[in-house]
Amino acid sequence: MNRIMITASNTMGQLQKQLDVISHNIANIQTNGYKREQVRFSEMMYQQFNNQRDESKEIGRLTPHGVRQGVGAKISQIQTDSSVGNIVQTDRLLDFALTKENQYFKVLVPQDGELTVKYTRDGAFYLSPMNDGQNMLVTSQGYPVLDENDNPIVFQGDMKEIGMSEDGIIHYTNDVGEETNVPLGIVLAENPQIFLQNGDNLLSLPDHLEEGDVLIHLTGENRQQIGIRQGALEQSNVDLTEEMTNMIQTQRAYQFQARAVTLADQMQGLINGIR
Repeated sequence: MNRIMITASNTMGQLQKQLDVISHNIANIQTNGYKREQVRFSEMMYQQFNNQRDESKEIGRLTPHGVRQGVGAKISQIQTDSSVGNIVQTDRLLDFALTKENQYFKVLVPQDGELTVKYTRDGAFYLSPMNDGQNMLVTSQGYPVLDENDNPIVFQGDMKEIGMSEDGIIHYTNDVGEETNVPLGIVLAENPQIFLQNGDNLLSLPDHLEEGDVLIHLTGENRQQIGIRQGALEQSNVDLTEEMTNMIQTQRAYQFQARAVTLADQMQGLINGIR
């Protein structure tokens, strides 16, 4: 296999991964709070050929001396676009939209026999009945929503009225007139690129990182930084037109690399025929 086929086959594998990322974005275009991913490419290893005998005679040359022959491109980073999606008014009392970047709700998720704190921007919440007339605030998948102390949010009695202040505190009134104030657990991610996607629109931290290392818990005075709106949901920030354009460009690049493999094979066939 010659260098042309190596270069083309290496790049084709990376282009296939880019198509997978684009497909994942398009599949989640209707997912509340989903953040699109972008692929960044970089050059793989290359070989330098210094074929100039006297470089001093090349006056005015703008490019580096010599010839560089590479072996293809690779994905250097899959970056998450953390910009806020469109906020859609739903007028549903248990819908909450985070209006600022890099802020996330905390939820409790069972994993490997243990309960683990994970994060989401999907604010479509529900009340799940419990024993003794209690109701737990849960996500659409049934995972408990946490308060600022990492405790599941539980209300007494049937809901009569529910409100939300600008600093993310829920004001709940039950059918007998008892009022409860519960601060929603919300964190600020200094670097959202470190999050891992876990399915069910949930994110988690890598095992080697602790919450305190990369997340700021918006409690106390920090709650003034919270941006939240009741009766609304944040939509995905995926732009279908842009994703389709990227898909077409990637497919064209893939076809070009495949054509290079075919031409290299034909050239080797001609050489073998001459022999």
